[in-house]
Amino acid sequence: MSLPTPEQFMQRIVDVGLADRLTVEQARRELDAGAMDLDELIRAMQRRGVLTTLQTEKILRGDRIGYFYGKYKVLYLIGAGTFARVYRAEKIGDLDTLADETKGKAIFAVKVLRKRFRDEVAQLDQFLREGRMGLKLRHPNIVSIYDINADTYNPFLTMEFVEGQTLRDLMKLRDRLPPKTAVKLMHDIASGLAHAASMGISHRDMKLSNVLVSSEGVAKLVDFGLAALADRNNPEKIADCPNARAIDYAALERGTNVRKDDPRSDIYFAGAMMYQMLSGKPALTETRDRLQRLNVSRFEQVTPIQKVVSDLPAPVIQVCTKAMELKPGERYQTAAEFQADLKKTMQRLEAGPTQKIGADGKVVVSYPEDEEDRTNEGEGLVVMVVESIVKMQDMIRQRLKNRGYRVLMISDPERALSRFDPLDDPPADCVVFSSLELGEQALEAFNRFGSDEHTAELPAILLVDRRRANMISAAKQGPRRRLLPLPLKVRELRGALSQLLADTPRRQMR
Repeated sequence: MSLPTPEQFMQRIVDVGLADRLTVEQARRELDAGAMDLDELIRAMQRRGVLTTLQTEKILRGDRIGYFYGKYKVLYLIGAGTFARVYRAEKIGDLDTLADETKGKAIFAVKVLRKRFRDEVAQLDQFLREGRMGLKLRHPNIVSIYDINADTYNPFLTMEFVEGQTLRDLMKLRDRLPPKTAVKLMHDIASGLAHAASMGISHRDMKLSNVLVSSEGVAKLVDFGLAALADRNNPEKIADCPNARAIDYAALERGTNVRKDDPRSDIYFAGAMMYQMLSGKPALTETRDRLQRLNVSRFEQVTPIQKVVSDLPAPVIQVCTKAMELKPGERYQTAAEFQADLKKTMQRLEAGPTQKIGADGKVVVSYPEDEEDRTNEGEGLVVMVVESIVKMQDMIRQRLKNRGYRVLMISDPERALSRFDPLDDPPADCVVFSSLELGEQALEAFNRFGSDEHTAELPAILLVDRRRANMISAAKQGPRRRLLPLPLKVRELRGALSQLLADTPRRQMR
């Protein structure tokens, strides 16, 4: 392809509508009056702002279209995917005549469907679907879509321009993100998901490349092209969204036996993004093989985050692990719940860790619990705690009472067992046996509680030092029996109580 002469180049600028002849001539006058060199002319045009690099390349190729989309002039290419390109563009005309939400904005992002997909109905529908979903969503953590051009010959979306980069590009530059940064970005992401969920919309394509991180460090969700819109007249029916890009979602939902488009799926894959931010490694094995991606074993074989990164703060491990629980019932049930826990985690990280001496004489690093926030999660439930150390009694009693539980504290295991008379209603809904000081006495009582006919169906928990392998192996475990490690984390105790007592009828407390 031969290059144009300087005169031809200037005429092409005018012909495609990038500038009028007077503007072009004024830029050319920067050069010497002698013979013009094309390279010098190009530099002058770019220096005066007549052309951008992208526009220059198109003119040199002889392109006659692609400089404008509607009333938007294309400036630079800022992103390119399989199905679409995204350009930085400026609005032509009086900015004060724009709609209120875009008034005063000069720069926008214009997303254009690639030409080869414009004749494919499914791809065009998906592209326009993204626009329709985006028009419904206005939130600081979701990239706004302002307009849709549904012309099949020239389909494009006008969007909020975000100065920054995708989370995927950010992770390419960083081995892994600091826990505070990862939690903050994930809180932004969960906030966007929670807003979409409040509108009945789930994202269905949560991945690093679908999150933009602004230059101010704010995360924003993009690309709701696969989003599912709940039918509010029939909660059991979810809008169909068949697409090969959703294969990981399909594998998760089939493998865990939940309905298609379960909103908790977004939470799982958001958790997988958090896992990668914290570790620098993908949670799921990456493969292009369709059968392997549909195999639920990919989800079962995820290495626990604490084994990949040994120095993560406990609150961060807890929130990431819960988001990625394979069993849907043990995962966060809503994006709002996920968001709230991330906020508390940020507060705990900001407060910083404390150090104390554990039962074994070693230093234990812990983060402040959020016990000042009273809840009623244990309202109507009674927990008996068998513990002989007064400080432990006081700590457990106060923490559980703050959560609504009624707590019975007993220091003698034999006396605790005697309280459960076969002829009377059980005095407690669950018993916690602590072996911190009681040792084998607590273990024996725990096992008897599980074998006696009148208490066998009642939940029980044994607190045991993880180094006491003989005690752990001797403990009789089962669906209603749990072992929790010492030193005790009340957060873990609450989680175990919540699961064991999920189906227990609540009592009328006096």
